[in-house]
Amino acid sequence: MKAFITGATGFIGSHLADRLIKDEKYTEVRCLVRSTDKWLNGKDFVRIKGDLTDYNALTKGIKGADVIFHLAAIVKAPSQKEFNLANVSPTEDIIRIAQKNGITNIVILSSLAAAGPSHGTPVDENKILAPVSSYGRSKRDMEISIHQFAGKYDSIKIIRPPAVYGPREDQIFTYFSTFKKGLSTMVGDGNHPRLSMVYVDDLINGIMKASQKLDSGVHTYFITGPETYNWNQIHAVTQKVMGKKAIKLKLKPWLVKKIGTSLETFASLFGNYPVLNKEKANELVLEWTCSSRKAEQELGYKPKVTLEEGISRTIHWYKKHNWL
Repeated sequence: MKAFITGATGFIGSHLADRLIKDEKYTEVRCLVRSTDKWLNGKDFVRIKGDLTDYNALTKGIKGADVIFHLAAIVKAPSQKEFNLANVSPTEDIIRIAQKNGITNIVILSSLAAAGPSHGTPVDENKILAPVSSYGRSKRDMEISIHQFAGKYDSIKIIRPPAVYGPREDQIFTYFSTFKKGLSTMVGDGNHPRLSMVYVDDLINGIMKASQKLDSGVHTYFITGPETYNWNQIHAVTQKVMGKKAIKLKLKPWLVKKIGTSLETFASLFGNYPVLNKEKANELVLEWTCSSRKAEQELGYKPKVTLEEGISRTIHWYKKHNWL
């Protein structure tokens, strides 16, 4: 089998590429590479030089493939237009090119952000899409386009993970980095809001199982961890794994929003757009939980990595690679 991956040099995509390269069923793993190989350096893959705006590169990667894994996306941008240009338009192109070349098996990475926050009960695939950020809206619009562009024989699987953590991750990493310095920053009172998280290996298992579902149609799945968590639990596990105590810095929701707004304003003076911005801050104060029951029933997905094991593996990797 031959696979084509977009986003393969990123955090999640590189883990998927590793899994496919090791899988004897896959004789060729093609990866779209914009500039550097990054996490793929020295590995056995076929480099497709280009980016999501390069129609010829996408065609080269897709033609003759058995399955397409579209994981590439941007998570921060100053406008809705830029989000949509990166997250919606290329997805439409990929589906068009796949259809022209007779490739029907496509797995596309979306996000819990497309569905919107939960309110006391983990959301499932029946939830009406109600995103609260430009990123979430771009993922919602992407999903709407997928349903519009899907052909009669296409088997398109949309995967919606919540927060993903593990080796190579560089955003949630900030929490662990700050913890090492003696501060455990958390939103709310520590018990609320709750959140879903998934260790990257579990997410890759879910993606692989989705690629094996060949029924025609568009199929959507949340892929998450074994349970939901609060910041007190994350703090306790991190403290145990690190063998280090940290002071809990509980941030009131209004303060988180103020910090996000201030950082965005300050960064704009230098032509930058920060990871923690006004919209991201507004998301952080809400509850983000989801259920993977549908994936468990239809795909046979089962999360295996507990929070303690996942954080332990992650921190071990950070230390080994001198991130911590």
